Amino acid sequence: MKASVLMRQPRRVQEIVSALRRGGRDRLQVISDFDMTLSRFAYNGNRCPSSYNILDNSKIVTEECRKELNALLHHYYPIEIDPHRTIKEKLPHMIEWWTRAHDLLCQQKIQKFQIAQVVRESNAMLREGYKVFFNTLFHHDIPLFIFSAGIGDILEEIIRQMNVLHPNIHIVSNYMDFDEKGFLRGFKGQLIHTYNKNSSVRENSSYFQQFQNKTNVLLLGDSIGDLTMADGVPGVENILKIGFLNDKVEERRERYMDSFDIVLEKDETLDVVNGLLQDILQQGDQMETLSPARWATAVKIETEQ
Repeated sequence: MKASVLMRQPRRVQEIVSALRRGGRDRLQVISDFDMTLSRFAYNGNRCPSSYNILDNSKIVTEECRKELNALLHHYYPIEIDPHRTIKEKLPHMIEWWTRAHDLLCQQKIQKFQIAQVVRESNAMLREGYKVFFNTLFHHDIPLFIFSAGIGDILEEIIRQMNVLHPNIHIVSNYMDFDEKGFLRGFKGQLIHTYNKNSSVRENSSYFQQFQNKTNVLLLGDSIGDLTMADGVPGVENILKIGFLNDKVEERRERYMDSFDIVLEKDETLDVVNGLLQDILQQGDQMETLSPARWATAVKIETEQ
């Protein structure tokens, strides 16, 4: 299936991008999900693992545990992405899923030193163009806030092994809590799942306070739950929301187009995001601003309006 760039209101998108561009790097911050947003959803027709899947499929988890985790996935994932259920209806199921999965993992005697090896042996992949994305933000001193319902230790190790774990990155996720002997005994802080990123972000108000001048936000996600990731950011003036529509495309397209400013359908790259960053970071008004159609043309992606 050919990748598509979808926009309900292309003119409105252009207005937001123009505002982001006027603010330039001094006003910009990026807030992003990780699993299936910065990481790939699929490669050569095969599903890529999430940060949880990497652990689920590893040698340090027993076959019995793997089967139980897989059963949880098959039961709860359809609920997570069901377009006919409200977020309120999904909430108790998500809490139950994450809690049960965490309980199973805590029974596995996982040790801290094993995390790096598990990631190294996995099929973890970041989206094509990730080096340009991470390095552009770092070199322009643009904060990247990664807000993930995955496992923080795993996703941080993925980014580290890809050599793009720069100091401008701040990660909020479900981090493992190891005992004094290095064994997993639980997870730190509040449970973060797909649909509570709005309440969790408020606990990071101190992070956002240091960037009070960063009033322009580029938000990246692959779930309707990601739309609230910027709720705790003070004084937002302009926000551009980009959604990766990876799965159940036909059923969810309209909802995504109603919710995100730009929807990237079946796109396993960061090309459009990188094109936008390049446009936003152009200095001065003498440069011609790229239109939505030209971003798409630049990266050879079909545009539907």
